[in-house]
Amino acid sequence: MKKTIKILSVVLLAFNLQAQGPDVIIEGTGIRQVEPAYRISEQPAIIDTNLANNVIEYPLLLVQHQVTAELDTIAAAKIKSTEKLAQLYSFYAKVGIGTELMPLGELYYDSKRSRKFIYGAHAKHLSNYGNFKNYAPAQFDRSGIGVYGGINERWYSLRGDLNYRNQGLHYYGLRVPTDSIPADSIAQRYNDLGGKFSFSSHKKDSAKVNYTVGVEYNWFSSRKQFGDSLTDWRGKENFFGATSSGWYKLGKEVYAAEFNVRYNGYKYGIQNEQISTVDTAIYLNNTVINFKPTISTYLKNDRFKAVIGADVVINAHLKTKAHIYPVAEVKYSMFNDIFIPYVGLRGGMKQVTYKSLTLENEFVRTNPELRNENTVIDVYGGIKGTLSKRISFNANVSYSRVKDKALFVTDTIFSPGNKFAVIYDTMNVLKIEGAISYQLNEKLKIDGIGRYNSYELLTNTYAWNLPQLQLIVRGHYNLFDKFMIDLDLNLEQGRRALVYDSLETNVTLENGQLAKSLGFIADVNLGLEYRYNKRISAFLQLNNLASQRYMRWYNYPVQIFQVMGGVTFRF
Repeated sequence: MKKTIKILSVVLLAFNLQAQGPDVIIEGTGIRQVEPAYRISEQPAIIDTNLANNVIEYPLLLVQHQVTAELDTIAAAKIKSTEKLAQLYSFYAKVGIGTELMPLGELYYDSKRSRKFIYGAHAKHLSNYGNFKNYAPAQFDRSGIGVYGGINERWYSLRGDLNYRNQGLHYYGLRVPTDSIPADSIAQRYNDLGGKFSFSSHKKDSAKVNYTVGVEYNWFSSRKQFGDSLTDWRGKENFFGATSSGWYKLGKEVYAAEFNVRYNGYKYGIQNEQISTVDTAIYLNNTVINFKPTISTYLKNDRFKAVIGADVVINAHLKTKAHIYPVAEVKYSMFNDIFIPYVGLRGGMKQVTYKSLTLENEFVRTNPELRNENTVIDVYGGIKGTLSKRISFNANVSYSRVKDKALFVTDTIFSPGNKFAVIYDTMNVLKIEGAISYQLNEKLKIDGIGRYNSYELLTNTYAWNLPQLQLIVRGHYNLFDKFMIDLDLNLEQGRRALVYDSLETNVTLENGQLAKSLGFIADVNLGLEYRYNKRISAFLQLNNLASQRYMRWYNYPVQIFQVMGGVTFRF
């Protein structure tokens, strides 16, 4: 095959050589027309061979179908339990009598179970007709009544209450034979009438702002002096307060704010008049306004919490001043709330009134000086948590600077030494505190608090009548739901009083001031109750088991061992 192809190739090559002759030249004349040249006006463009198809839109057709739904009724769930709710009784009465002829009576009325309404009333009385040997008459009585009510709705709640308290006492801090001073000449009686009302919203929508608003009023006065011309020479004050707060949660932050206005008008005597060279009328208007915005942040599944803000206060008293206090706190939960360390910074203004002074020391004189307590700064930190499901604890330390701290000292100007005047000083306070609590269901409860206070004052040598060491223990034991045992223990050390007689025992002279040690306080109280049934019980109260006649205030000893017994009824 290959040989045949080669022979054909040679034959064709030879034929081609023979067919090619010499060149021929032809000459001639003629007319050739050439078309005129012109410029193309179109721009060059790339012609794509892939042509785009038009997008066809199809409108959506609304098709409605009639759907019928049938609801099946579901029977309410029923929970069977052998336990029944404890029966409630509307009335509770407690009647007793103690040594030194001390009658006791209490009556309570409360509403029963209701999801919407709560209401009730109470009346109390306690008096003592005993005296102290070689001291002025020391009888006292305390009575009070009150009513309260409230409405609980899904979106809001209302609360309101009215209270009246009447307290009588004697300034018995005079070391004289009991029969040498008429009891009426050293008697005092406080009248306290007040009420408050509040409204709170409970909106479940997180986009809504929840808020609380409230108003309160209180009237407080001391006893009228003898003689028609001295009727107005007693302490009287009218207190009015308007409070409000709101909070809003957005994500992991809670925005909150408080706005409060508190006014207290104190009067003693007739304005611009006096009954002696040292006893002049007092008219004081005391207003404290504060605005406190804060932001709280919750992180790490709410284990970390931080609060930051400020408390802006206007103190309109003798002079009008503005104060700004920091508000900051950080705490973190570790090991499922076993340890919660925390640290914070704060401050504030405390409104001091005649009533607040008498609640702290009922033997204060009728015309005390009033100044608002200013905590410039308070730095604190500590750790709290739970050691087990039954044991919890809290240990903390704080350092604060307080201006115009009220201190009680013996009054020698308006009384022979059986009343207390109020002086004010600036102090730095270091406090170390530890608390532990144990609870075994409702059978056993024990609380213990230990506290150490260190005071550094600007003018005075000591923080008069304030303790340096404190130990408080409270316990409750339930034995077979038949016997109830309560124990209260209060130990105090380091209290001192300012005195003016160098011949007093246990008196030291420091920085020109005579300081008397008030000794160690060991106050132990034991309460026993036997429940005959659910409606009747008997109780026995043993007070001051150590039988220690310690000084509650300078020249004001307490009664030694006391016994009180009685019965209670529910109906």
